[in-house]
Amino acid sequence: MSMNVIMVVVFLYFLMMIAIGIVFSRVKMDHSKFLLGGKTLPGWALGLSERATGASAWIMIGYTGFVFSTGLSAIWVSVGSAIGIITAWAFLAKRFIKVRDKYNALTIPGYLAGRFGKHSRLIQSLGGMLIIVFFMFYLGAQIAGAGKTFFTTFQIDLVTGMIICTIIVIAISFGGGFISVVWTDVIQGIMMLATLTIVPILALYQISTNDLSISVALTEAGPGFDSLTGGLTGFALGVLLFNNFAWLFGYLGGEPQLSARFMALKNERDAKIGLTTVVIWSVIVYFGTTIIGLSALTLYGAGSFSDPETILPFMIMELAPPWIAGLLLAGIIAAIVTTADSQLLVVVSSVSEDILHRGLGLNLSDKQLVNISRLTVIVGALVGLVVALTSNALVYVVTSWAWAGVACTLSAAIILAFFWNRYSSIGVISTILSGLIFTIIWISTPLDQIITARITTFFIAGFFGIVFSLLFPDINQDSNHTEKTQPTLNT
Repeated sequence: MSMNVIMVVVFLYFLMMIAIGIVFSRVKMDHSKFLLGGKTLPGWALGLSERATGASAWIMIGYTGFVFSTGLSAIWVSVGSAIGIITAWAFLAKRFIKVRDKYNALTIPGYLAGRFGKHSRLIQSLGGMLIIVFFMFYLGAQIAGAGKTFFTTFQIDLVTGMIICTIIVIAISFGGGFISVVWTDVIQGIMMLATLTIVPILALYQISTNDLSISVALTEAGPGFDSLTGGLTGFALGVLLFNNFAWLFGYLGGEPQLSARFMALKNERDAKIGLTTVVIWSVIVYFGTTIIGLSALTLYGAGSFSDPETILPFMIMELAPPWIAGLLLAGIIAAIVTTADSQLLVVVSSVSEDILHRGLGLNLSDKQLVNISRLTVIVGALVGLVVALTSNALVYVVTSWAWAGVACTLSAAIILAFFWNRYSSIGVISTILSGLIFTIIWISTPLDQIITARITTFFIAGFFGIVFSLLFPDINQDSNHTEKTQPTLNT
């Protein structure tokens, strides 16, 4: 009976998400509105949307399992992520508003192409290709996370769970584009907050009533579990801290589905409202997921799960009453769906805007571009499903690869474009190409197990961008071209 209650609650939640997609599918859409919302969305909604998208299956499924598997040293992941998130909202969001209007940009590659007019088509095409290559893996990771959740919760076959997630993502994204994605994100962000507040409370209550101790459990789990340094010293400690802290670099403007929220802001006032929303949300979420991982160690013991990424749904099923469990499980699926549909929309913008419209210079009407975008929603989702079905890697690992390839590469380009007036069009091209090639090579070798590509890609891409900009400067480059010198734009 309890399982039936849970299934009904989750089913009703899905219907609500799909209904939102249908409602916004009736809104008159042009290409700009489909991809970026047409400056109609409030700052608090974009803040919730950005965080619900950024803290996807990787944090609810992947990070809780990572804490369970490594102990206290995993905390540096949340510290690095939080610093990156706050830095982006405090210092980069306003710049994205300005460059969006100045260069009429709908995407990160669109901004870079407009900022560096020389080789603009090549820059936009390469940027779009970079995103498509890695975001297929990123999208696949979300769909795989959905399959794990359905399997753990309902014992539904993994493949069936992945197919259900794919259908929901298509239903939300197909009609209303960016606007429907953002408003479903808002609901999903609130659901994630509820899940990551209630589950830690339930877990800590169980620990207290059973006279258990988190500190004792960490000591018994194995060497280094009870230490913020993982029990390491010297070079090994430096590698651990860098690897866990390295999520920071991807937040510095280079994650397309997150920066799209900055570019969708109406004005700087909304950017401040978004920052406040993001800070409050992040503190609750990162604290909650860390407590969940540590509580699972305490309640069940190290090594008790063959797949540590199933911990959160398992805890919900065991600790919560049926109707609450249904809502909380919907919160997990919310984290997966909200990122999957946002990632899918980034792929759509890369195909329709970066490659077909701008890169190849095809003269297409707004209606044609919207139709192409909707077709890409279906095709992209199906490709993501194939990736999920054929990959055996953990959600956390696959997300890490995509984070390195796209976010860390484009973050290097954004930082240089915003703050260095000698950055050139050839420098941008070399940044994108070196990030793409280097990430693929690095994750294909054992080196990624020593030092993550999330660090090495950022610095390698930045290094090549600087070197080639110095070797091949743009003619008549004007120092006033740098974004930091532009006046504030009020809209």
